[in-house]
Amino acid sequence: MWKYVLKRIGLAFITSVIIVSLSYFLIHLLPYQKPLGNYEARYSYYQKEVALGYIYESPLELTDESKWYVDKLELKMSGTVYIYETRTYKQYGLWIKNIVTKWDWGVSTFINPGNSAGAIIMSKLPTTIKINLWSVVFSVPLGLLLGIWAALKKNKLTDHIISTVIMVFISVPGFVMITVLMLLLCYKTGWLPTQWPSNLTATAAERVKGYILPVICLSFGSICGYARYTRAELCEVMSSDYLLLARTKGLTKNQAIIRHALRNAMVPILPSILSEVIGLLGGSMILEQLYGIPGTGKLYVTAISSQDYNVLFVDMALYTLIGLVSGVFLDISYGFIDPRIRMGARK
Repeated sequence: MWKYVLKRIGLAFITSVIIVSLSYFLIHLLPYQKPLGNYEARYSYYQKEVALGYIYESPLELTDESKWYVDKLELKMSGTVYIYETRTYKQYGLWIKNIVTKWDWGVSTFINPGNSAGAIIMSKLPTTIKINLWSVVFSVPLGLLLGIWAALKKNKLTDHIISTVIMVFISVPGFVMITVLMLLLCYKTGWLPTQWPSNLTATAAERVKGYILPVICLSFGSICGYARYTRAELCEVMSSDYLLLARTKGLTKNQAIIRHALRNAMVPILPSILSEVIGLLGGSMILEQLYGIPGTGKLYVTAISSQDYNVLFVDMALYTLIGLVSGVFLDISYGFIDPRIRMGARK
């Protein structure tokens, strides 16, 4: 089992390196975005880039040293011209070296000029985590209860109603759901704020109301998925031979369901729940963008549109890591939950 775990972790690491490396070379094909900010901010940015090896300095005589200007990849400032290393593979080598030796992913050029890209991501991550964890708290129990209820009422009116509602909501895209809810709950009735409340000016009640809409939107899809999956697994288990044998030995229907059916049905369901808890940290880009949530999803879209490559790389690496960790955790959790399917177990 441990060999399998180490193998999966190793493959996930190799996959992450390949994804991030390909992203680096593809993004560097896009037009270069010059850093924004005042004189001091831009000068500080170029000095940091020189220290990291991405830029080299060249002396230049200017008639007015206080006058500076940007021309393509060159910045002439205070008698010095700063020129970017044009060879992408060399920039990539320096980028990997700075990450491994200094854990330095570069600095922002647009979103927060001159500040560390990693620090910007970490400042946005708590908001995304809170929203998605609250959605897990609501979606997991509701989804499981609806799935169990539908399985116990199989082929009856209750089962048909639950299945129909699930199919309707699971077919609606997330951006459509949040648009409709914003129209009804925010603009029409005014029950909820139209945008994410600011932590600086909003009251505690307004901040609580701000969580309602994104949590509802993120929970709908998960609830439908859990309910459909739970119903399918429980219906399959309830029709198995060993459950009929348990009934013939004297167990009541409720005892057979609780002791045998639910326990065996949860074997494939629990790993998917645990994996989704990790995967939900990625957040919803469209939701955060439409509702103005200052999370990593909105930051990702902003970094792309503003060509802030350093922030984009860190955000992309974060999403890549979350996706790979979710997959590894899902594969490994099967063996720990059900010893019968452990890799390398004794016969």
